[in-house]
Amino acid sequence: MKMTKLKVNNLNSKYSIIIGRNILNRTSNQIKKICPGAQKIALVVDKNVPLKFKNKLKSNLKKYKVYIFEYTVNEKFKSFINVNKLVEKCLANNFNRNDILISLGGGILGDYSAFAASIIKRGINFINIPTTLLAQVDSSIGGKTGVNSKRGKNLIGSFYQPKLVISDIEVLKSLPQRELVCGYAEILKHSLILKINFFNWLNINSNKLLKNRNSNLLKKAVVESCKIKLHFVNKDVFEKNIRMILNYGHTFAHGIEAQNNYSKRINHGEAVIMGMMMATKLSYLKKICSLKTLNQLKNIYDSNHLKYDIKKFFKKNEYNQIANYMSADKKNNDKKINLILLKKIGTPIINREFNKHQIKLFFDKLLIN
Repeated sequence: MKMTKLKVNNLNSKYSIIIGRNILNRTSNQIKKICPGAQKIALVVDKNVPLKFKNKLKSNLKKYKVYIFEYTVNEKFKSFINVNKLVEKCLANNFNRNDILISLGGGILGDYSAFAASIIKRGINFINIPTTLLAQVDSSIGGKTGVNSKRGKNLIGSFYQPKLVISDIEVLKSLPQRELVCGYAEILKHSLILKINFFNWLNINSNKLLKNRNSNLLKKAVVESCKIKLHFVNKDVFEKNIRMILNYGHTFAHGIEAQNNYSKRINHGEAVIMGMMMATKLSYLKKICSLKTLNQLKNIYDSNHLKYDIKKFFKKNEYNQIANYMSADKKNNDKKINLILLKKIGTPIINREFNKHQIKLFFDKLLIN
């Protein structure tokens, strides 16, 4: 399989995203090019990453002084208290701005690690090696970092760009099926907000992606998703306008996750699957999209057995609290909720019409199958 290199080039940063199979052994050579003054590396690792990939990366970095920090990761781990512990460990080992913090894990660990890198001596070099499909197609790109507050998800953070992203497709073969579906949710989202041709491709190939884990198809899905995300990020690095379109389904999803207390009962991708369906149903109810568009989404959900009925997870008296969490979303700038709705496949719109009381009134209608 040929390696693909995507160049990120905007007013805020320049770096590469490398995508291919068995490419962890390229890490050291890349570091020589982009961080020639580095001597120390803080390798932050998710304990769930298979041992063979950890060992391969450790072996590749043997020319550097490597400090390994391994964690059991979940949403509750992503806190300011835990970030401070990592920061203090790096400071105790006298890391300077030429040194590097590398994340080897999923999106939660990447957000956590990048935030730590951004505040150590006002910023040390950061390299992201995402090991989940979700992280490869979404969270590793665009420079968002952050941790959770008791008041909501990702409310504490910064924008901090990596020096390099390495996405090894081979790692995806080790993922539990549920994690693969979690990443697929973001891939599907990308097709819905920009490219109907990509959506049509997913209609044909989703089964091979999710069941057979075909490497060539997985790579294409990752590359196309990265290109779509970069389309929005490069135009709006700090999420002031068009980049908000990437949050299609996410305002609902973040409310669902918060009400679920970030437990494993619903992971991020599953919440996004529910959120995209609710956003599209709201689009239909407001006559923004047609029944055809809603049915296109339902069909791809049903054909891939994607679960989107939140009634199976929450009681009716919890819906109001989901709306309350939605109103506290960091992307809102007044009493209105910023929602991304859909006119048709590939044509989203930013809607600032609804407040939490209106969303509460819509919930019963949104949950009709």
